[in-house]
Amino acid sequence: MEDRKIRVAITHGDTNGVGYEVIFKTFAAPEMLELCTPIIYGSPKVAAYHRKMLNLDTTFSIINKAEDARQDRVNLLTTFDEEVKVEIGASSKEAGTAALKALERAMIDYKKGLFDVLVTAPINKYNIQNENFKFCGHTEYLEDRVGDGQKALMIMMNDYLRVGLVTTHLPIKDVAQAITKEKIIEKANIFHQALRRDLRISKPRLAVLSLNPHAGDEGVLGKEEQEIIIPAINQLADDGINAYGPYPADGFFGTGMYTSFDGVLAMYHDQGLAPFKTIVGDEGVNFTAGLPIVRTSPDHGTAFDIAGKGIADETSFRHAIFAAIDIFRNRADYDLPLANPLKKLYHEKRDEGEKVRFAVPKFNPATTENKRKTE
Repeated sequence: MEDRKIRVAITHGDTNGVGYEVIFKTFAAPEMLELCTPIIYGSPKVAAYHRKMLNLDTTFSIINKAEDARQDRVNLLTTFDEEVKVEIGASSKEAGTAALKALERAMIDYKKGLFDVLVTAPINKYNIQNENFKFCGHTEYLEDRVGDGQKALMIMMNDYLRVGLVTTHLPIKDVAQAITKEKIIEKANIFHQALRRDLRISKPRLAVLSLNPHAGDEGVLGKEEQEIIIPAINQLADDGINAYGPYPADGFFGTGMYTSFDGVLAMYHDQGLAPFKTIVGDEGVNFTAGLPIVRTSPDHGTAFDIAGKGIADETSFRHAIFAAIDIFRNRADYDLPLANPLKKLYHEKRDEGEKVRFAVPKFNPATTENKRKTE
């Protein structure tokens, strides 16, 4: 295969939000094209509308299939030909349909191997719902479409803080019932492997948060810690994973304990994401771990309230691209030594009547030394 830059597929997200704004602002910097080859899955007409409205001058080349993507330019792949009415800052089914069409086309191309990593602009979880999308978000959708049986883990991260979620987009009333020992162990294992393979941390230290205030105060404020979370942590330790806790979330983040760990496993969405976004600010990235595809996104939503005003900050989107590229390279480096493992060299006892499949002569220093003398 010819030497080429990493191909970054970008889905345009909700067409009434800030997706095109953060995309165009990101690639207004010419050095981005030295890093990767972007392929935006979207609509040239909608893209042109946003660019003109925001008075941006980022140029793009229209292509009809990913195979035609060229290096050193912003490629915009025509995902659909239908007209889309743009209603800036409004939630509409039309915008949701346009977002889904971009995702579906990207999934087809991913299975064909036409790009390397996926970066998704924000969608609206309500207006995108239809017969082909009955999911709580990108994470669950990707797990279903390209997971191949593997489970996904939502991780919010930057260079020094990484927060994974046992449960993602669940109503608070359903969280406690969804927390099980098996679920915690499953998510912790995905997290541990992602830290090793995707982020190249050789011996990750994983903090596990409690569910209840004060970690349940020995059962006074809830028994999930004693009956579910602590047994899960003990099992993880037995399996060789450096997991510690459970830690009450308020004290854990408030005292800066997170700086002593490589990853933090939170029980539910706001428990992990509220402190994460407060601490990290605009540099956070949403990474979908555990799947064959490398997918990242900015850590913000459609931002309907500021859409079309030209004030959306593209920092998180830019960092999402950086992270996707780094993870892609890290996986390649991690997997390379494992690609062609050597056959095991071993001895089998002949006196047991077993057939010797592969034998290696034992090294005898004395015999070797005597042979050298006779020579």
